[in-house]
Amino acid sequence: MEMNESIEKVIGKYNPQKDMADLKKTSLIHLKGFLFFVILAVSSTGILIQYFNFLTLFFLCLVIWSSARLYYYFFYVIENYVDSAFKFSGLFSAIKYLFLKK
Repeated sequence: MEMNESIEKVIGKYNPQKDMADLKKTSLIHLKGFLFFVILAVSSTGILIQYFNFLTLFFLCLVIWSSARLYYYFFYVIENYVDSAFKFSGLFSAIKYLFLKK
């Protein structure tokens, strides 16, 4: 059994038309961004309150920075430099694309 076949059995065949949800309303896009910021701020503050030391702060900054760069890679680099015809609707959509593309 090929790796792609086993992945398809677990997460399903990738269908960009079905898997792509489109958010077009500007106010909802800004709300979504703000809510992500709230999650980031509350989670980071909670971790630092519970386990404050400079090493924890350093690793937390690395996690935040690398997560932002990974997101940039998935949704900007791939769409603009690897496959300009492909549009991703979310992280799982991007992961499916990477593993199931032939």
